Amino acid sequence: MATASAASVALSLLQRRGGLAAALSRSSSLARGCRSAARGFSSGARAGEEEEELRVRYLDDEHKGADLKERAKMHSSEVSSFVSRARATINDIANLPVPTIAAIDGIALGGGLELALACDIRVAVTSAKMGLVETKLAIIPGAGGTQRLPRIIGVSLAKELIFSARVVDGNEAKLIGLINHVVEQNEGGDAAYRRALALGKEFLPQGPVAMRVAKLAINQGMEVDMLTGLAIEEACYAQTIPTKDRIEGLLAFKEKRPPRYKGE
Repeated sequence: MATASAASVALSLLQRRGGLAAALSRSSSLARGCRSAARGFSSGARAGEEEEELRVRYLDDEHKGADLKERAKMHSSEVSSFVSRARATINDIANLPVPTIAAIDGIALGGGLELALACDIRVAVTSAKMGLVETKLAIIPGAGGTQRLPRIIGVSLAKELIFSARVVDGNEAKLIGLINHVVEQNEGGDAAYRRALALGKEFLPQGPVAMRVAKLAINQGMEVDMLTGLAIEEACYAQTIPTKDRIEGLLAFKEKRPPRYKGE
């Protein structure tokens, strides 16, 4: 797994009521604003509340990123342990019970792209660079890339990208279905982040329980045949029936007002 040193990862916008989590893959200079943006965007925190919903640490100079020079100094057993930890972390992101968005404003190579693949939705700027380049280094993607990429763009295209170690920009990534949205970079260098925020705001009004089980139904259903998938959908739907939010949704529709969901 090779991750560009320019890329850093921040988990933000994690709603305590279960609304949204966005995973942002972006440059360290941009990501410094993530913590304040997350706190301001969360509807869960009360005014003046000091509880942190996000903590981001930036590593600079010789400590930044999964550096190949650092990897070269590792013993083979250390490399295996490092990749295992990375795989487990990325799996944890994939299994978050809320929607996740990856915003790519710069470079996402190797592990950086594998993290983005673990998110539900990906947004990138036209100038972004993405790729699973491990075969160029005589290794293979080790944090889920060989499994998630073909599920997203198809087996044949995934093989082509991994076999060639090709790096694609935002436009090509959109063309092959690797990302959902592509935008032109702005002067601030955070266009993908801004697009991800706008997209996240579309998710926030929905019922938290419904969002959680919808994600579960989709993720599990994609791994099985249609008949089994429909059974999974039925079981997930059943979880929404006894909720207070379902009644609130019906009342809000009847009273022609926005619903006030509590995730109950």
